[in-house]
Amino acid sequence: MPDVMEYKCSACGGKLEFDSNTQKMKCPFCDSEFDVDSLKEYDSVLENAKEDDMAWESEAGSEWSEGEAEGMRVYKCKSCGGEIITDATTSATTCPYCDNPVVMSGNFSGVLKPDRIIPFKFDKNAAKNALNKHIEGRKLLPKVFKDQNHIDEIKGVYVPVWLFDAEADAQIIYKAEKIKRRSDNNFNYIERSYYSVRREGSVVFENVPVDGSKKMADELMESIEPFDANGAVDFQTAYLSGYLADKYDVTAEESVERANQRIKNTTEQLFASTVQGYDTFNKENGNISLKGGKAKYALYPVWLLNTTWNGNKYTFAMNGQTGKFVGDLPVDSGAAMKWFIGVSAAATGVCFILMRILGL
Repeated sequence: MPDVMEYKCSACGGKLEFDSNTQKMKCPFCDSEFDVDSLKEYDSVLENAKEDDMAWESEAGSEWSEGEAEGMRVYKCKSCGGEIITDATTSATTCPYCDNPVVMSGNFSGVLKPDRIIPFKFDKNAAKNALNKHIEGRKLLPKVFKDQNHIDEIKGVYVPVWLFDAEADAQIIYKAEKIKRRSDNNFNYIERSYYSVRREGSVVFENVPVDGSKKMADELMESIEPFDANGAVDFQTAYLSGYLADKYDVTAEESVERANQRIKNTTEQLFASTVQGYDTFNKENGNISLKGGKAKYALYPVWLLNTTWNGNKYTFAMNGQTGKFVGDLPVDSGAAMKWFIGVSAAATGVCFILMRILGL
């Protein structure tokens, strides 16, 4: 004897039963009704649902030509272990991430050559002016910070970035709900209608960036996005003159997981934006598969500013292509308390006025 298919109510989770009067599946607990054919199609879609397939072919970077990297040197930071690439004219420098001295560790070798590079569009003065502008108008900033903070170093750094291209095919099912309310002289009524909403389509991704440096926090790098990949040019060592370049310590293969997460999040957001006309909806099932996934290796320009105040270090970053500036600032606890008290007092005053108006 074949197994009997069991259906669950979308509204309350109860077991549905066939109602011969309406010729529909009906829930004995909440009286919700469902079309039989729709339930069969819905179950068929769920049974055939696939897992995410997000595989990549990585051929990022290329080998250096003979003699091409002869004028480049590698410096290693003894504090954080970072390796910084510079030209032969740089005799000594400090680490742009932790600001400790770095020492010569040898000639440049053993890494892939970048495919593309975005040259710096903003200079050191622009980065310093951006910091001053970032400080202006901050009411909770300690008054002495602006005058007493010391900019230890402003470093122009080319951060290694893996760029991922792919076409994402997605199938996503949402559980949606429409709610109608009405009233009569005796009761208030709520009618809830449930829908299975299916979306299918493709999204083309180009140059999805993933930071290839452990020293550069992913959150900090992503906070100064976007970079305009159309402004990238074929890599030439001449662009490194006067700047530092971070030697990647996260491979393209190790960056795939973060690239997949960024692609998946964006795809789901785009698909969800097409589900309209419902009061609520939630993703119930879905899968994403990639086609033609490839990675490239690029260098992106970043200004890093380390400033010290009151024994603490604060790090700021500026997009060297667009000028976007980010960074945390200290908070004056005394000013914050005065602000809180002021807001509380204002709120209390408003409540008192309302109470007087209402005669309470």
